[in-house]
Amino acid sequence: MAYGKSQRLRPKRRRQGKTDYHRRLRLLRSGVPRAVVRVSNTQVICQLVSYNPGGDAILQSVNGKSLTESYSWPEGASRKSVPACYVAGYALGKKAVSSGNTEAVLDIGLAASSRGSRVFAALKGMIDAGLEIPHGSTVLPSEERLSGKHIDDSLSSSVEVSIEAIEGAHK
Repeated sequence: MAYGKSQRLRPKRRRQGKTDYHRRLRLLRSGVPRAVVRVSNTQVICQLVSYNPGGDAILQSVNGKSLTESYSWPEGASRKSVPACYVAGYALGKKAVSSGNTEAVLDIGLAASSRGSRVFAALKGMIDAGLEIPHGSTVLPSEERLSGKHIDDSLSSSVEVSIEAIEGAHK
């Protein structure tokens, strides 16, 4: 016979601090695809993900590397800045709308939901591209930050060039 307190282990991803299962379940109950935004040390990753019992299915994906390869983002510019996140969100939104997905729900994972953050810059890009995502307008960054004027004037022209490249690629 075993002695001591019997303990039940939490799921592995919860123990590692990678997944909040209560929030995930609330997002999955909506039945619409999730617009997943993750900011790593080097780039932003935006994905449109739908739930599948066997494992989530990625419908569309855009990351910082694909910005430089496909959408005329400058090589030396940051791939995780506020303007880069906006352009990545815009590209994902255009890809999603052109493939027939019109709505999604934002999934920021364990990231802090600070007003005007990079995650919400990507959200603004998806909304501007035509994807319907429920949100509050107070969390979105200002137009000056989205265009990159707070960093450099040349970056603001790069944002415009990238937006035009996205428009041309997804007509």
